[in-house]
Amino acid sequence: MTTPERRHRTQAERTARTRAALLDATIDCLVERGYARTSMQEVCARAGVSKGAVQHHFPDKARLMAAAVEHLTGRLTEQHAPDTTGLPEGPERVSAVIDLLWESYSGTLASAAMELWVAARTDPALREAMRPVDRALGRATLDRLAALVGDLPRDRLETLYWLTVNLTRGLALDAELGGDPQRREQLLREWKRIATALYT
Repeated sequence: MTTPERRHRTQAERTARTRAALLDATIDCLVERGYARTSMQEVCARAGVSKGAVQHHFPDKARLMAAAVEHLTGRLTEQHAPDTTGLPEGPERVSAVIDLLWESYSGTLASAAMELWVAARTDPALREAMRPVDRALGRATLDRLAALVGDLPRDRLETLYWLTVNLTRGLALDAELGGDPQRREQLLREWKRIATALYT
């Protein structure tokens, strides 16, 4: 029995694969080493790509980070896509949605995003790259939440969303700094109690 000839990847497919490997390696570096210690050399080593190849795609670190922002946003958008199976009905749904947001903003990808947000404070080029994708991520997540919480008016939904996002980002930073996990759980429970009372 003869096996079918293996299909060769096109140049476009190879280029896309190389870019994805570089951007995934960049995100891994951000999580493990932080923004300041993420170098082009380290990214090349992790991606298994030569320095010449990476410079063909990204001439400098600033352009690599700008592309990493978009790549990270795509991965976060996929992660933020809520699994609606098993979500409770009624007031308990608000609490469940807050849990979904906490999971999204406290994971490994969120750590990489936090590195970029902090670095953007003193890096104007990175800040300009971060703003539009951060807004796009917020809009996409809000649209998904609107379908989950039912009749809540959009302005009240946005207030609930941004209050929750800023709280969870703060709690995620607290976790990075070694804060008390029981205190984080208590604060999250208290916010869910308040939000359920205010938004249902």
